[in-house]
Amino acid sequence: MSISAHSVVGTQLAQLGHATIFDVLEKACQDYGNKPAFSCGADTETFLELRASADFFARYLRHGLGLEPGDRIAIQLPNLLQYTVAIFGAMKAGLVIVNTNPQYTPHESRHQFADSGAKAIVVLDKLVPMLRSIQGNTEIQHLIVTSVDDLQNPVHEADEPDVTRFQQALRLGQGLPEVQTARGLDDLALLQYTGGTTGVSKGAMLTHRNILSNVIQATSIIREGDVEYGNEVRVSPLPLYHIFAFTANCIASVATGFHSVLITNPRDLDSMIADIKRRPVTLLTGINSLFVSLLAHPEFDSIDFSRLKWVNSGGAPLNTEVARRWFQRTGSVVREGYGLTETSPVVIASTAFTPYKEGFIGRAVIDTELKTVDEDGQETAPGEPGEVLIRGPQVMQGYWQRPEETTETFTADGWLRTGDVGLIDEEGFLKLVDRKKDMILVSGFNVYPNEIEEVVMLHPAIRECVAVGVPDEKKGEAIKLYVSLSEANLDEAAIIAHCREHLTSYKVPSTVEIRDDLPKSTVGKLLRRVLRDEARAGSAS
Repeated sequence: MSISAHSVVGTQLAQLGHATIFDVLEKACQDYGNKPAFSCGADTETFLELRASADFFARYLRHGLGLEPGDRIAIQLPNLLQYTVAIFGAMKAGLVIVNTNPQYTPHESRHQFADSGAKAIVVLDKLVPMLRSIQGNTEIQHLIVTSVDDLQNPVHEADEPDVTRFQQALRLGQGLPEVQTARGLDDLALLQYTGGTTGVSKGAMLTHRNILSNVIQATSIIREGDVEYGNEVRVSPLPLYHIFAFTANCIASVATGFHSVLITNPRDLDSMIADIKRRPVTLLTGINSLFVSLLAHPEFDSIDFSRLKWVNSGGAPLNTEVARRWFQRTGSVVREGYGLTETSPVVIASTAFTPYKEGFIGRAVIDTELKTVDEDGQETAPGEPGEVLIRGPQVMQGYWQRPEETTETFTADGWLRTGDVGLIDEEGFLKLVDRKKDMILVSGFNVYPNEIEEVVMLHPAIRECVAVGVPDEKKGEAIKLYVSLSEANLDEAAIIAHCREHLTSYKVPSTVEIRDDLPKSTVGKLLRRVLRDEARAGSAS
């Protein structure tokens, strides 16, 4: 069945008069001015301070480095105030942001930088040696380097001619002419990399209209009186390089005047809990694995949740039992969402307007069409599973420089194929049943078996391999690797060590099973589904 769209987002966008994402900050300065916009550790920036720094940064990018509107700039940082300045500065300069995970290995980073054609990068100081090892295979000419404590202990001098320290860029930009954004709603804002439905990581082309539409859609789920614009404190542990946090915890938070508390390292639960206790937290955005870790922390029950109004879960499926435990311990309901990198990302949300349905995620946000189809592309009946298809103003323009894969991902009449199998009930609620594609979702991050298998096969002692996802209460899914060997003197520990050398931590298999042979079809194709079903059955038992 399908859910019809509504004509709301375009009207609201026209009324706002926004042409770019930077306009969100301009309006926030008018509405919220000297109120805090973002905090990180002991540092806080107001909306006006953020705008001033972003303006100086934009001037430096355009006049200091000579970058032009449409050029790509990579940002490879954890959650820091510098990240927010870089985002809005790049938007003011008319550049296209390439969000990059700072945990990426040289192998992963090189692909993203080379494929995007990024000419500049804002990067953490400790990552510069890694960047140097691959820079010759990219178009990166300018490095803007910062450190975690750059605001407390600013550094202005750099030793290398293609390096500028972040604080020096702001200082230099202050003396340069102001810039005009020279971009519009239908120009690219982000190349947000994802595995798409199959294969190597691809850049989803998201325009200013895509992101701004999704901000309107995401904020539309808030019922009047549930929150107070300009007077909420939101804890934001999810990394801004992830599309959900980028749109919800950064752009939408600025649009609503929320004070976002950025968590640089969400794995450091002691520090995160200290941050939560330090401020009157009213909103929290998390993910299933984070909720599990918090619930298990010995200090959890000492946190005052009396002001907590809203908890969002996104990026990975929310475990029903985890949601129950959270409600029992805090008294707050975790509201789940569903989306994809290709949809900016919000598609479905559980909202205050809709009743809670256990096992279902929620309804489509405004201006979003949703339907499920069978193998022949025919729409399925209510309650019957099928592949989930999406159409709406938040859907990407396609994959960067990959027209064939873009064509495969869209139907002839413009529906995005998600590869997810779900069912929609009579009231329009979506339940996910399975994934048609082979993607593994680890703590909210897309992991594609092909990428893991390509890295594993770099080891000369491995003959064949297959990576599959298995259920994991904390991560949602964990990675299991099946291998057959050409040399018998290789063990599980050595294989995992090899993976750690080439893959960021969440892509490293949790378990490895070595077999004499792996199952194949009559034509010799490795049977991934057979191994996946076997692994999941073993996990369940």
